[in-house]
Amino acid sequence: MAQPIFYKRPPSSTLAEIAALTKAQLVDPSRGSLEIRGLASLDEAGPMHLAFFDNLKYADQLAATKAGACLVSPRFEAQVPKGVAVLRATKPFHAFVQIAREWHADALRPQSWFDTEGIAPSAIIDLTAQLEDGVIVDPLAVIGPRVEIGAGTIIGAGAVIGADVKIGRDCNVGAKTTIQFALIGNNVLIHPGCNIGQDGYGFIFFGPAGHVKVPQTGRVLIQNNVEVGAASTIDRGSLRDTVIGEGTKIDNQVQIGHNVTIGRHCLLAAQIGLAGSLTIGDNVALGAKVGINNHLTIGDGAQVTAMSAVKDDIPPNGRWGGHFAKPTKQWFREIIAVERLVRDSAAEAKGEGQE
Repeated sequence: MAQPIFYKRPPSSTLAEIAALTKAQLVDPSRGSLEIRGLASLDEAGPMHLAFFDNLKYADQLAATKAGACLVSPRFEAQVPKGVAVLRATKPFHAFVQIAREWHADALRPQSWFDTEGIAPSAIIDLTAQLEDGVIVDPLAVIGPRVEIGAGTIIGAGAVIGADVKIGRDCNVGAKTTIQFALIGNNVLIHPGCNIGQDGYGFIFFGPAGHVKVPQTGRVLIQNNVEVGAASTIDRGSLRDTVIGEGTKIDNQVQIGHNVTIGRHCLLAAQIGLAGSLTIGDNVALGAKVGINNHLTIGDGAQVTAMSAVKDDIPPNGRWGGHFAKPTKQWFREIIAVERLVRDSAAEAKGEGQE
């Protein structure tokens, strides 16, 4: 953030202006005219930068910071070095993000990689496709028959949009992404290298004639304000649709199997694997590398810790983790019990050797 060369450089702001925008309190009002010209982490900040602190893990960085000003909670403001202006905020990171969004609005959503306006000459668009005014199509993208794309949407370089796909307004389809058999809402961000709407993994296994493929005739439905991270895959349904609920945020390299229904405002971290025919409720959070078996239900508000393997239904608001996953309190008790057993066994073995 110290030198955001790929983004527009924000205008400088005074500490008084920053305090007004974030509703933070400038502890020393006499420093209100100090100019801040950028944002930076504690360890990289200089006298013209704003930083924030809200985690004791970085207390050493706070003690050594050269930042001009620091957003900090009342609990930690006494630890800010002299010479660093203090902006007292109840939630320092939230206030910092508010400033970042104001100054770097161009980083909030992808833009055309080639500064394309309209349709690049090398793009291939079927004559039956319908693109509203204001759609941008980058070089070498391919848009198939009867596709509909809403105003303000950007189709990245080399993307392939299959027949009859519908994409709403103000979306972004990243470079080299493929989309087929899908209906996509408004303000959906799909990062580069995603594959959406391909066959689900449906077979009759080990039959007399080998593995017999089951037709996958469903769709992928992605609702408004969803974000899909780079290199993620979302299979279309077999009989029912695969559905991604409104406001859900999916990290990179996530696999979503056929017939999966994900609720609204869920968080899926990187490298998650979701087997087919799952039902995931609203406001569910899944940590990185979680794997969930097929035909399960994960209740509203549930949370699963990273690298867990889930083979059972999880009730609403459950906190589960482990391999295989279980309620976290039970999981922690079992870990402690096993560690105690190993410790006691080692102590007994040592004692026997001394006799």
